[in-house]
Amino acid sequence: MSTNLESLEAEVLRLAPEERSHLLERLIASLHSDPEVEEAWEREADRREAELESGSIAEIPGQEAIARLRARLPR
Repeated sequence: MSTNLESLEAEVLRLAPEERSHLLERLIASLHSDPEVEEAWEREADRREAELESGSIAEIPGQEAIARLRARLPR
């Protein structure tokens, strides 16, 4: 690892957890720069939001959703 990268990493790790999370989101978003993919995700998010608002689907708490997914994984 280069000295500049090590220095940057050390600086980032001194940030508050919320700031690191925000930075991580921005870095990940910078890797996904395909406009077609981004547009498709936007449409999917809008579709899911509309389903929730119309009542055609129900919200599931995050912990329950994760438990359901884990239960479906092969052991």
